[in-house]
Amino acid sequence: MTGKPGTSGPEQPVADPRDYVQDGLILIGCSKSGRDLTAECIELALANRHGLVTGATGTGKTVTLQVLAEGFSAAGVPVFAADIKGDLSGIAAEGTPAPKLVARAEEIGLKRYGNTSFPTVFWDIFGVDGHPVRTTVQEMGPLLLARLMELTEPQEGVLNIAFRWAEDEREAGDDKMSILDLRDLRSIIDEMGKRAASLRSKYGHVAPATVGVIQRRLLVLEEQGADKFFGEPALDIMDFLKQSPDGRGIVNILAAEKLMNTPRLYATFLLWLLTELFERLPEVGDLDKPKLVFLFDEAHLLFNEAPKAVLEQVERVTRLIRSKGVGVYYVTQSPGDVPDRVSAQLGNRIQHALRAFTPKEQKAIRAAAQTFRPNPDLDSERVIQELKVGEALVSLLHDKGEPSMVQRTLIRPPMSRVGPLTDAERKKLLAADAANFKKYGTLLDRESAYESLQARNTTVGQIKERLSRFSNILRGKG
Repeated sequence: MTGKPGTSGPEQPVADPRDYVQDGLILIGCSKSGRDLTAECIELALANRHGLVTGATGTGKTVTLQVLAEGFSAAGVPVFAADIKGDLSGIAAEGTPAPKLVARAEEIGLKRYGNTSFPTVFWDIFGVDGHPVRTTVQEMGPLLLARLMELTEPQEGVLNIAFRWAEDEREAGDDKMSILDLRDLRSIIDEMGKRAASLRSKYGHVAPATVGVIQRRLLVLEEQGADKFFGEPALDIMDFLKQSPDGRGIVNILAAEKLMNTPRLYATFLLWLLTELFERLPEVGDLDKPKLVFLFDEAHLLFNEAPKAVLEQVERVTRLIRSKGVGVYYVTQSPGDVPDRVSAQLGNRIQHALRAFTPKEQKAIRAAAQTFRPNPDLDSERVIQELKVGEALVSLLHDKGEPSMVQRTLIRPPMSRVGPLTDAERKKLLAADAANFKKYGTLLDRESAYESLQARNTTVGQIKERLSRFSNILRGKG
């Protein structure tokens, strides 16, 4: 778990990310004992045991997040990160040898420190600052939607009827009855309300009041921008698990600055993403390195705003997705921001400075100190309040998964840019990503349930439907 930092080689800076990935270890920083330096590293084989990065605003959490993303990418591990403030976008640009960064590299003995960029793909549910992220309502399914909208059991039952009726209509020959977006779903719910009497014998009672509740809940999702998320072409989740031609993992960045203003939409996306990953990825047990690593910045916003169903799914995935070869790292202000049942699953811990101005904050610092494996040479509770920007208390898993003793650590300087890309730089990178632009750039609006039901409600459509029903009766299907 520990060893000497990468100081071998020539004296001049060399911008090679592989310098920070050696023997299955990702260099996070170095701790000091007198004049001796000890490398503090995440073991790739244990990186799927998840992690937590905490600290007050302005103490260096985002840079640590960038260092983690760089390290995993250099090791060939794809990364997905929700970029709340836009700062992480700088990982796509080569950094500059700023005096503070060079001084930090010298302080921790990195003679091969240099600057480079990392392969990055930008995503954005709104399709402005990245490639659009979409899925269809049909793919999300009634169970997840019901949880997201916090429907009661009877309301969930009506939503299930809507999906089943649409499926039966497709099997009966109307292949346009697909539920692709919220407009389709709203049309189906509305039509079911009108046909409640004729549907009762086959599907059960559809109460007008229940139809009204579901429509109102769907309207809330629409007002938060969910109509941007539901549609085609749907995102292939496996596109997050790619490497660049040189073998580095792609860093997938979700532009989340606007998204965090619409917590329901963020919850919708997150619920779908975690569920899709969990269902699509096979069980692989423990690998030499993860297949994918998630980095969730400002996680307290997620846990504070998310519906109960999302919290339950996050907890479930955090517990079980390790066996799928996926690591999840939460970045937030205080360990108390993360629910206990989730926090208990986070083995790799990096604690930046916390400030104590109130009794409640003092209690939080005491609790944070107690989460570490004690170091007899270190008073964790006192040190947490003394840490400088770019310093952290670090305890990482090693050997067979036991945590190391907590160490006061200087986080290594990032190789990529510290700070966001300009709008022009982002647009240039998006334009250069021809494959994803071709695959996801154009919204498809094929005929689906909305158009089908609109056509049925015309005079000609009603005559055709009656003839179709009569034909089905003659063939024994009605």
